[in-house]
Amino acid sequence: MRTLRSQAISRRQFIYNTAVFGGSAILSTSALARPKSRRVSPNEKLNLAIIGVGGRGVADTREVQSENIVALCDVNEKNLDAAAAKFPQAKKFVDFRKLYDHSNDFDAVVVATTEHTHAFAVLPALKLGKHVYCEKPLAHSVWEARLLATEAAKAKVATQMGTQMHAQDNFRRVVELVQSGAIGPVSEVHVWVSRAWGDGVHPENPEPVPPWLHWDLWLGPAPVRPYHHTYIEGQPRWYKYWDFGGGTLTDLGSHWNDMPFWALKLRHPLVIEARGEPPNLETAPASFRVAYQYGARGDMPPVRLFWYQGEEKPLLYKQKKIPQKDNGVLFIGTKGMILADYMNHKLLPEKAFADFEPPKPWIPASIGHWKEWIQACKTGAPTTCNFDYSGALTEANQLGIVAYRTAQTIEWDPVHLKARNCPAAEQYIHGHYRKGWKLA
Repeated sequence: MRTLRSQAISRRQFIYNTAVFGGSAILSTSALARPKSRRVSPNEKLNLAIIGVGGRGVADTREVQSENIVALCDVNEKNLDAAAAKFPQAKKFVDFRKLYDHSNDFDAVVVATTEHTHAFAVLPALKLGKHVYCEKPLAHSVWEARLLATEAAKAKVATQMGTQMHAQDNFRRVVELVQSGAIGPVSEVHVWVSRAWGDGVHPENPEPVPPWLHWDLWLGPAPVRPYHHTYIEGQPRWYKYWDFGGGTLTDLGSHWNDMPFWALKLRHPLVIEARGEPPNLETAPASFRVAYQYGARGDMPPVRLFWYQGEEKPLLYKQKKIPQKDNGVLFIGTKGMILADYMNHKLLPEKAFADFEPPKPWIPASIGHWKEWIQACKTGAPTTCNFDYSGALTEANQLGIVAYRTAQTIEWDPVHLKARNCPAAEQYIHGHYRKGWKLA
């Protein structure tokens, strides 16, 4: 990987970097009717449909069970039956497209399917004017993330992506430290995680499809391939395959890159480059690194964000000049550094900040990640990870994948969703779906 070059930020690039949504040229969604959601008072319960009731869906369902669970959907009938035993009044579906034929039954949707079907499960809800909670990552491609953010803005419904750590007080205190100038203007931020799920190829030796699994529906828009139990059992399951997921970056990047995204008011990167082993056609890498360059944001200067996963680590970590956390975020400013993880943070060097008085907290405590969304559905109050914010975060993470898979430095045009210098990126920016599955 070439060293990320320093470049002047032109006015045009600044506009690109701070753009909220792309131009109309990138979308051609049909003008479906958008009926208003049923008016729900704060004291009334929402009627919820849960799409994907196994895995993360179990936790999500538990967190929203204070409301009326009226519909359950899963392609795995064992998961579906287990959820139905807890909510026997709910209608059961194995195909979420048929669930939407009963859209008058529910006010809001929780989506916890596999990554490659998120957009397909979310988009109909937005077009029908339903509130949506979607697990991370929001989408399986840059274009899908932009599509969902744009449609959510049109629908004017309550949305939230499942970045639960965003609700932690620790994130709020780090944001306040950065934005109050405790370490001065930040020029670099380094994010690393030790998870190294990736590499390899699709399993050989096809197996019979279990009678409780609707395999064709599980595949959804992905290419047809034989069933094998490792796609749905153990770790990393489907997660590492390009057809179904994006590996560690698109998954954990939703959490770990969230902290600098919020603290540094990031939006769209200007330049993205990646380094690692040569791209595998079938699976995401176990270890690799990405460097993003962002332009100025208001009074914040240009900043570089570095992502490391698996065996990759920042130089200061390798030199043992900072505490050896398995996962962490390191902000580097002109006056010092902040080292943080999910639950803790510290200012470095510690001696220099021995008498430091942190700013008085100004970001209110969260009422709870899922509770924020439920309250927003009923009152119109804001959520902290709505699809505008989380859509941009998802785009940035997906762009790291684009840079890696093309093995080229990407000069990014966020308005038109184009890599100015790399036509080969187009195949990874947009989704490609098998016959019978389409989004726009």
